[in-house]
Amino acid sequence: MNLAGWLAAAARLRGDAPALMTGARVDADYAAFARRAQGLSAGLARAVGLRPGARLALFLKNRPEYLEAMQAAWWAGAAVVPINAKLHPREAAWIVEHAEACAVVTDDPALAVPCPTLSLADLRRLRETEGAGDPARTPDDALAWLFYTSGTTGRPKGVMLSHLNLAACALCYPLDVDPPTPRDAALYAAPMSHGAGLYSLVHVRAGARHVVPESQGFDPTEILDLAPRLGDVSFFAAPTMVRRLVDAGGDGEGIRTVVYGGGPMYVRDIEDAVARMGPRFVQIYGQGESPMTITALSRALVADRKHPDWRARLASVGVAQSCVDLAIAGPEGGFAEPGEDGEILVRGPQVMRGYWRDEAASAAALTDGWLRTGDVGRLSADGFLTLTDRAKDVVISGGTNIYPREVEEAVLEHPDIHECSVVGRPDPEWGEALVAFVAMRPGRAFDAAALEAHLLARIARFKRPRDWRVVDSLPKNAYGKVLKTDLRARLAKENDP
Repeated sequence: MNLAGWLAAAARLRGDAPALMTGARVDADYAAFARRAQGLSAGLARAVGLRPGARLALFLKNRPEYLEAMQAAWWAGAAVVPINAKLHPREAAWIVEHAEACAVVTDDPALAVPCPTLSLADLRRLRETEGAGDPARTPDDALAWLFYTSGTTGRPKGVMLSHLNLAACALCYPLDVDPPTPRDAALYAAPMSHGAGLYSLVHVRAGARHVVPESQGFDPTEILDLAPRLGDVSFFAAPTMVRRLVDAGGDGEGIRTVVYGGGPMYVRDIEDAVARMGPRFVQIYGQGESPMTITALSRALVADRKHPDWRARLASVGVAQSCVDLAIAGPEGGFAEPGEDGEILVRGPQVMRGYWRDEAASAAALTDGWLRTGDVGRLSADGFLTLTDRAKDVVISGGTNIYPREVEEAVLEHPDIHECSVVGRPDPEWGEALVAFVAMRPGRAFDAAALEAHLLARIARFKRPRDWRVVDSLPKNAYGKVLKTDLRARLAKENDP
């Protein structure tokens, strides 16, 4: 199969329906969207040798042309290499070279690579090429999306995802997340180089609108103004983005669905969001190797306050999505029992083929048909998955595992705390000790004694942070994830002689 066939089908069925939009302005209907992808595919074939099996890198901010270039690559039977637009040009150049891209489309003039670079002006010119024919016929396992991980432990790895992988992810969306309709406005406020871009697939198939904000990113005031004018808006947001929507006074008008994931959503924050904006929220859990597709917590479950276990369910990331087989690794092989912590294992048609030209890493991640996620969690008897932490974030103090997320949840229940992240630092007596970084709510002062008393009423004494750091805000990456590596580096620098 070829995912560009979904665009071709939408153009045949709904050619005059609005497809690409900037803000409230329509840039192209579905007939024009498909025509541009087809023409750009032909133009890139002549200009840079785009062909089946080739790789086209995209180092761009969010814009309608991003979707055109994605579809053009697939139309030719080539793969897309999406690169986070917030990376330094040198980091982006490494990815382009490692992927051996035939060309890169970029709006960053500082990018220097050995392959051809194409500007937006080049893209708009090439899409006027006369194109003929349907999308290339590609094998199901043909590479479609070569996604480079964040690289927190060294150079990023290229996750190889096929057309069939992405189709499985997309087809879980209407079953487990939110049934799309042609009335929908899929808003791209999160980077299109990540999961937000992949969510375009199911919305193309549904013939929905694709909207890039004028700001090309996440501005809560802009979204809250735009949503009532568009209606039926849905978008992906990191938990920190949801928090900012609520802080901006969002009431949810015009927004149908906010899919959140990509980092820990604390119970207090999602309770506030539902109380303010209503039952519009769906949680997903996934990772680049199984993108957007491991578990989901439906809007009904997120909003439920009647079930006796509603709070535990709200603290979870939901149940396995339709194409997913989910398990927890046992401490001595086999699988863990319900309620036991262990590494989360996943298998199914959505799981990556492996890492680009890295057999050792592929073999380590894919074992006996299972993807080893590197995340720690536990399954309840009724199938709800609760993330405990990343395996690398677990703190071992006095020989006991402490999961920072549990501590963070407890700290965030205090009304004076706006943000919290807990990490470990070396300790000569205990091996490791917990350090909590906190950002205060406006007008609130830090009170260590009050926080100590607050925690003593909620968690075991040994789980309390032994040290506190008050910061203006927590460091985050382009996807809104807190950078615990930066916090650990800050502690290490403090301890340097």
